[in-house]
Amino acid sequence: MDYIILLHSLFFTLAFADEESQKKPQNLSSNKASHKRLKRDWIWNQMHIKEEIDAPLPHHVGKITSSVRNNNAKYIIEGEYANTIFKVEETSGDVYAFERLDREKKAEYELTALIIDRRNNQSLEPPSKFIIKVYDINDNVPVFVQKVFNGSVPEMSPVGTSVTKVTAVDADDPTVSGHATVSYQVIKGDEYFTIDDSGVIFTTRPDLDRETQSTYEIIVKAKDAPGTSGDSSTATVVITLSDINDNFPVFKHSSFHFKVPENISVGGEVGRVKVEDVDEPQHRNTKYSFVRGDYRDTFEIVANPYTNEGIIRPKKPLDFEKVAEYRFDIEATDPTVDLRYFKSGGSRSISTVTIEVTDVDEPPVFTKLPYEFKVMENDAEVRTLGSVWAHDPDAAKRKIRFIRRKASPNGDYIRVSDTGIIQLPKPLDREFSSSYNITVAAQEVLEDGRLSDRESHAHVHVIVGDENDNAPELVYPEEPRVCENAAPGKVIVRISATDKDELSPRGFFKFSLATEDSNFSLIENYDNTANITVKYGQFNRELAKIHYLPVIISDNGVPELSSTNTLVISVCKCNEKGNFTFCEERAKQVGVSIQALVAIFICIFTIIVLFAVLAMLLLLRKRHKKDLSGLGRSVAEIHEQLVRYDEEGGGEMDTTSYDVSVLNSVRKNGVKAEAAPSPYAQVQKPPGTITSAAGEMESMIEEKKSEADNDRDLLPYDTLHIYGYEGAESIAESLSSLQSGSSDSDVDYDFLNDWGPRFKMLAELYGSEPSEDFVY
Repeated sequence: MDYIILLHSLFFTLAFADEESQKKPQNLSSNKASHKRLKRDWIWNQMHIKEEIDAPLPHHVGKITSSVRNNNAKYIIEGEYANTIFKVEETSGDVYAFERLDREKKAEYELTALIIDRRNNQSLEPPSKFIIKVYDINDNVPVFVQKVFNGSVPEMSPVGTSVTKVTAVDADDPTVSGHATVSYQVIKGDEYFTIDDSGVIFTTRPDLDRETQSTYEIIVKAKDAPGTSGDSSTATVVITLSDINDNFPVFKHSSFHFKVPENISVGGEVGRVKVEDVDEPQHRNTKYSFVRGDYRDTFEIVANPYTNEGIIRPKKPLDFEKVAEYRFDIEATDPTVDLRYFKSGGSRSISTVTIEVTDVDEPPVFTKLPYEFKVMENDAEVRTLGSVWAHDPDAAKRKIRFIRRKASPNGDYIRVSDTGIIQLPKPLDREFSSSYNITVAAQEVLEDGRLSDRESHAHVHVIVGDENDNAPELVYPEEPRVCENAAPGKVIVRISATDKDELSPRGFFKFSLATEDSNFSLIENYDNTANITVKYGQFNRELAKIHYLPVIISDNGVPELSSTNTLVISVCKCNEKGNFTFCEERAKQVGVSIQALVAIFICIFTIIVLFAVLAMLLLLRKRHKKDLSGLGRSVAEIHEQLVRYDEEGGGEMDTTSYDVSVLNSVRKNGVKAEAAPSPYAQVQKPPGTITSAAGEMESMIEEKKSEADNDRDLLPYDTLHIYGYEGAESIAESLSSLQSGSSDSDVDYDFLNDWGPRFKMLAELYGSEPSEDFVY
């Protein structure tokens, strides 16, 4: 470093000497040619200074010089650190540092040099930038980037296996030889690991066993070339040995003993055998197998992937009465162990297993499953189909009782006796169900006669054979139609049939017409269908618009059954293209069974009885009301008040609102009544109510009659609702027509003919002779 500084100083001396030698020629030239502009340049070199100089401040950095020759020239510097860290002597241009510099904080400084006229502060030259570089000294210790490093390496790795890498950083200038060069050394744990100059750590032993020691903590030191301090730093490295599968499982016990009831289900858990594997769980792949002993085919051992235990399960049912104890040897091994790192001690681990079977009260056992019986339908002679049988598997050998639990279809179609006999209470019908299923339960009879609560079940399946006991039926097509001008041979409809019985193996259905005396013919298709065609053609709609064609269908069964079905064919009008243009609507033919007809008749009879009972109750109620009215009510309490003149009428005693004599006179004479003394003059009308009896009532009746004549949508309000009670003391008698037919009155009702068409029916009823018959 001192040699470099010496070279720089020599270079500065030569530069200044060259500057002095050039001063005289420049001055001569200025004298000779004063009219020419002189070229002015800054004259200095790049400045350097050492960091951390151990000398009194300020420290001389360098000198800035300009070619300007002016006695009033003044040097100044500008920049971030000008006039703080760095200052310039304004006349000589010497630059000084007033603080000790640290290259690790800032390696170079950029400043600007100016030369001005001190009299007016005018620049004599353009400003120029220069750089001050700080030279490095080896004054920093290498520092690890972290205090603790972590590494991992598989156990039993060979020597020289890379573990991890550590890094230390030196803040000194790396361009200076030896200043930033870091070297490493293991100072703790060097018997297991080593480190190279790049910081990579390697193993030094091949027998690092995770099961013996799983982690290692070593200390690494970092140092550089001898410097100012010559110190070093350390870091801790934690190295973990990762596991490999290098150990076999070992049974924790030399023998295992289990007790299990004989009714354990197949696949149930008998017990668990445990092994110890020092490897980590991901490397525990224990396999269990039988080595010695009988009945090894009765059990299986399955490894639990989570606990590595061996679960013993039965592969078939156990029976205490046959085998009460099982004994065998089992082996535990791991086929995935890496034999390169196999440790001595053997690869086999064997243990003895004893399974003791305990006796339990087992339910009865059926000897044959499932049970299936066959029977022909409608066979009245068959009452017993067969039997089911079960026995007590225990040593007690108790008696068995059988009970029917479920049935499909539900009903008392198949019975089971206490001894297991399958019985038929009545013949079966295949058309109702082609098969019957029941569930039979078997229970043991205890010594005290009670039934055990443990039971077993068996399914009984009964198949019903078919008998030809149903005639085929016509599948009615959708409204067969034919044109009235249809040509002979025209196919009207294709018919088919269905049979509730099974299809006869002898062939298809046979179709025929019950009579040949028709304009239709039938042609067999021999595929359970037939075509109805036009025989002669030219139907006459005037004679018959609908034809009823009886069709006979037989099933070729044994015995052969047939049925006659009526096909309804409509004769329609058609256009020239044969398309239907008009057909009469007709009710669709619907077949109704006898059972449905009986149900309909029962419903009708029930409805008639209900109506008769209701009518009787209404009649009794009316009589009861009439008796009450005759005993406890007066006429004045029953009559209705006439509150509006737009009503049809009130009670006969309601004389406070109008004079009824007007109505009486109109009915007798059929003309407008004149004012006459009222028979009800003695009845006082309410105060403030003054009416003109004849004029107002007559005009009211004419107005109502006119409304009735002109309104063709309403019927006359001559109903029982309004004239339910006429009053016993009315001198106007009844205005209702409900009892007029039996009245002995000789009043002439011909005036009703003058009241318009709305009163025509009343005029015919009351204007005719009593002996005439009326047709409604």
